[in-house]
Amino acid sequence: MDRFLGNYSSHFYALLRIVAGLLFAMHGSQKLFGWPGGGDTVEIASLMGLAGIIELVGGLMIAFGFLTSWAAFIASGEMAVAYFMAHAPQGAFPILNQGELSVLYCFLFLYMAARGSGIWSIDAAMGRSRVTDTSARHRY
Repeated sequence: MDRFLGNYSSHFYALLRIVAGLLFAMHGSQKLFGWPGGGDTVEIASLMGLAGIIELVGGLMIAFGFLTSWAAFIASGEMAVAYFMAHAPQGAFPILNQGELSVLYCFLFLYMAARGSGIWSIDAAMGRSRVTDTSARHRY
Protein backbone atom coordinates (compact mmCIF):
# COMPACT_ATOMS: atom_id res chain seq x y z
CA MET A 1 0.00 0.00 0.00
CA ASP A 2 1.40 3.37 -0.98
CA ARG A 3 1.74 5.91 1.81
CA PHE A 4 0.05 8.98 0.34
CA LEU A 5 1.32 11.30 3.09
CA GLY A 6 4.85 10.01 2.54
CA ASN A 7 5.04 12.19 -0.55
CA TYR A 8 4.85 15.20 1.77
CA SER A 9 7.32 14.04 4.41
CA SER A 10 9.75 16.88 3.72
CA HIS A 11 6.93 19.40 4.16
CA PHE A 12 5.74 17.79 7.40
CA TYR A 13 9.31 17.77 8.69
CA ALA A 14 9.62 21.49 7.92
CA LEU A 15 6.37 22.16 9.81
CA LEU A 16 7.61 20.06 12.73
CA ARG A 17 10.92 21.97 12.79
CA ILE A 18 9.17 25.36 12.67
CA VAL A 19 6.54 24.60 15.33
CA ALA A 20 8.96 22.86 17.72
CA GLY A 21 11.51 25.65 17.31
CA LEU A 22 8.96 28.38 18.02
CA LEU A 23 7.54 26.56 21.05
CA PHE A 24 11.06 26.03 22.40
CA ALA A 25 11.88 29.71 21.83
CA MET A 26 8.80 30.65 23.87
CA HIS A 27 10.19 28.72 26.85
CA GLY A 28 13.29 30.90 26.59
CA SER A 29 11.30 34.12 26.25
CA GLN A 30 9.34 33.20 29.39
CA LYS A 31 12.55 32.71 31.34
CA LEU A 32 14.27 35.84 30.04
CA PHE A 33 11.42 38.31 29.55
CA GLY A 34 8.41 36.86 31.38
CA TRP A 35 6.54 36.67 28.07
CA PRO A 36 4.14 35.15 27.27
CA GLY A 37 2.19 34.78 30.45
CA GLY A 38 4.05 37.13 32.71
CA GLY A 39 5.73 35.78 35.78
CA ASP A 40 9.20 35.97 37.20
CA THR A 41 12.26 36.17 35.01
CA VAL A 42 15.58 34.50 35.76
CA GLU A 43 18.97 36.04 36.32
CA ILE A 44 20.75 35.97 32.95
CA ALA A 45 24.09 35.08 34.59
CA SER A 46 22.75 31.81 36.02
CA LEU A 47 22.19 28.25 34.89
CA MET A 48 18.53 29.06 34.20
CA GLY A 49 19.62 32.20 32.34
CA LEU A 50 21.88 30.10 30.13
CA ALA A 51 18.98 27.71 29.56
CA GLY A 52 16.77 30.65 28.57
CA ILE A 53 19.35 31.91 26.08
CA ILE A 54 19.78 28.44 24.54
CA GLU A 55 16.00 28.03 24.31
CA LEU A 56 15.30 31.45 22.80
CA VAL A 57 18.21 31.68 20.37
CA GLY A 58 18.37 27.96 19.59
CA GLY A 59 14.62 27.71 19.16
CA LEU A 60 14.59 30.58 16.67
CA MET A 61 17.56 29.10 14.79
CA ILE A 62 15.74 25.77 14.56
CA ALA A 63 12.46 27.40 13.49
CA PHE A 64 14.12 29.47 10.75
CA GLY A 65 16.39 26.62 9.70
CA PHE A 66 19.65 28.45 10.36
CA LEU A 67 22.48 26.09 11.38
CA THR A 68 19.76 23.73 12.54
CA SER A 69 22.01 20.73 13.14
CA TRP A 70 24.22 22.66 15.56
CA ALA A 71 21.36 24.47 17.30
CA ALA A 72 19.34 21.27 17.66
CA PHE A 73 22.33 19.33 19.00
CA ILE A 74 22.93 21.97 21.69
CA ALA A 75 19.21 22.15 22.49
CA SER A 76 19.07 18.35 22.77
CA GLY A 77 21.94 18.41 25.24
CA GLU A 78 20.27 21.14 27.27
CA MET A 79 17.10 19.07 27.51
CA ALA A 80 19.08 16.00 28.62
CA VAL A 81 20.74 18.08 31.35
CA ALA A 82 17.37 19.57 32.34
CA TYR A 83 15.86 16.10 32.66
CA PHE A 84 18.64 14.65 34.77
CA MET A 85 19.01 17.73 36.98
CA ALA A 86 15.38 18.71 37.51
CA HIS A 87 13.20 15.68 36.83
CA ALA A 88 15.08 12.40 37.36
CA PRO A 89 15.68 13.10 41.09
CA GLN A 90 11.87 13.22 41.49
CA GLY A 91 11.39 9.65 40.27
CA ALA A 92 12.35 7.08 37.67
CA PHE A 93 9.63 7.58 35.06
CA PRO A 94 9.18 10.76 33.00
CA ILE A 95 5.40 10.53 33.19
CA LEU A 96 5.61 10.57 37.00
CA ASN A 97 8.38 13.18 37.42
CA GLN A 98 6.90 15.66 34.88
CA GLY A 99 9.94 15.21 32.64
CA GLU A 100 8.20 13.93 29.52
CA LEU A 101 8.47 17.29 27.73
CA SER A 102 12.22 17.41 28.37
CA VAL A 103 12.65 13.86 27.09
CA LEU A 104 10.51 14.50 24.03
CA TYR A 105 12.37 17.72 23.15
CA CYS A 106 15.70 15.95 23.74
CA PHE A 107 15.02 13.19 21.24
CA LEU A 108 13.18 15.43 18.78
CA PHE A 109 16.15 17.81 18.65
CA LEU A 110 18.59 14.92 18.41
CA TYR A 111 16.68 13.74 15.31
CA MET A 112 16.76 17.27 13.88
CA ALA A 113 20.50 17.47 14.54
CA ALA A 114 20.94 14.34 12.44
CA ARG A 115 18.51 15.33 9.68
CA GLY A 116 19.40 18.99 9.31
CA SER A 117 17.34 21.95 8.16
CA GLY A 118 15.46 20.54 5.21
CA ILE A 119 13.17 22.64 3.05
CA TRP A 120 11.76 26.04 3.97
CA SER A 121 14.96 26.99 5.75
CA ILE A 122 17.63 29.66 5.61
CA ASP A 123 20.24 26.93 5.18
CA ALA A 124 18.45 25.58 2.09
CA ALA A 125 18.07 29.09 0.66
CA MET A 126 21.79 29.69 1.12
CA GLY A 127 22.70 26.31 -0.37
CA ARG A 128 24.21 25.04 2.89
CA SER A 129 21.73 22.24 3.40
CA ARG A 130 21.23 19.13 1.35
CA VAL A 131 17.50 19.03 0.77
CA THR A 132 16.61 15.42 0.15
CA ASP A 133 13.35 13.57 0.24
CA THR A 134 14.13 10.41 2.18
CA SER A 135 10.74 8.92 1.32
CA ALA A 136 11.84 8.65 -2.31
CA ARG A 137 14.68 6.32 -1.29
CA HIS A 138 12.52 4.13 0.94
CA ARG A 139 9.57 3.09 -1.20
CA TYR A 140 8.03 -0.18 -0.09
